[in-house]
Amino acid sequence: MRIGELASRTGLTAKTIRFYEHAGLLPPPEREPSGYRRYDHTAVDRLRFVRAAQAAGLSLAEVRQVIVVREDTGPPCEHVRNLLRAHVVDLDGRISGLSALREEVRGLLERASQMDPASCEATAVCQLIPPGGDLLPSPRGRLPTRREVLADVRSGAAG
Repeated sequence: MRIGELASRTGLTAKTIRFYEHAGLLPPPEREPSGYRRYDHTAVDRLRFVRAAQAAGLSLAEVRQVIVVREDTGPPCEHVRNLLRAHVVDLDGRISGLSALREEVRGLLERASQMDPASCEATAVCQLIPPGGDLLPSPRGRLPTRREVLADVRSGAAG
């Protein structure tokens, strides 16, 4: 099948399919003499797996790892189990952070109900949100530095 039909069957765009192919999530297809890509039925299953793995919270880098494990050593069940365990821990941390942030925002709402907008200082953008670091840090934590992101990308750990 050509890329348009594959896109229709999987709900992806042709551009996304080409991206996945370039990223190593989909093996390069055979080419027709005219240069068109020619995919077999296994491409549909692979792309459905990629979408399902993403829906489960795996990054494309992690999906690629699962595919490599499958191709190199067979069923990747233990590898996937470890990835899912790590995601549960990450989700628990995010949920905890979001719960704390919710309480902080509730506190801001309470504060807002007691403040008079007329008393807002001209130098403040909005007195309801104090700029002095009174709020909790972002539930996602600090952003990685450019160097950290590039190191992860080079090591294959980027997500």
